[in-house]
Amino acid sequence: MQPQIVLDTNVLLSGLHSRLGASFALLNKISAGDVGIHLSVPLLLQYQDVLVRNVGKLEVDEATISAAIDRLCAVGTYHQIYYLWRPLLPDPKDDLILELAVAAKCTHIVTHNIRDFRCTDSFGIAVVSPIQLLKDLGDRP
Repeated sequence: MQPQIVLDTNVLLSGLHSRLGASFALLNKISAGDVGIHLSVPLLLQYQDVLVRNVGKLEVDEATISAAIDRLCAVGTYHQIYYLWRPLLPDPKDDLILELAVAAKCTHIVTHNIRDFRCTDSFGIAVVSPIQLLKDLGDRP
């Protein structure tokens, strides 16, 4: 069964920063349709904001950032969020990720900050790093 995920912004940032890591490998899996990604307008706005603010640290330009977000939109499943769980997580910016994962009935939240999602156990959503998800899929980054 294909994992259904919400991707934390830090994973997208990491994947666009370097082509050598698990984050980039996961982005390729998403683009190929091997992993289902779920999106919402607030999350896409967060992606855009964070990536454009960090364009100088990335090895890509704004056009590549837009293309990457467009690709996620093309392969992703869009959701409107009608029920908010806020405040629940230590970082208020992470609440929108949890809310989307719950609304979309995702199997995973993929993040580099696993400790920030400690209180998600009751929702039945696994919180994993990109490398852990790839290992679960039988891949080696």
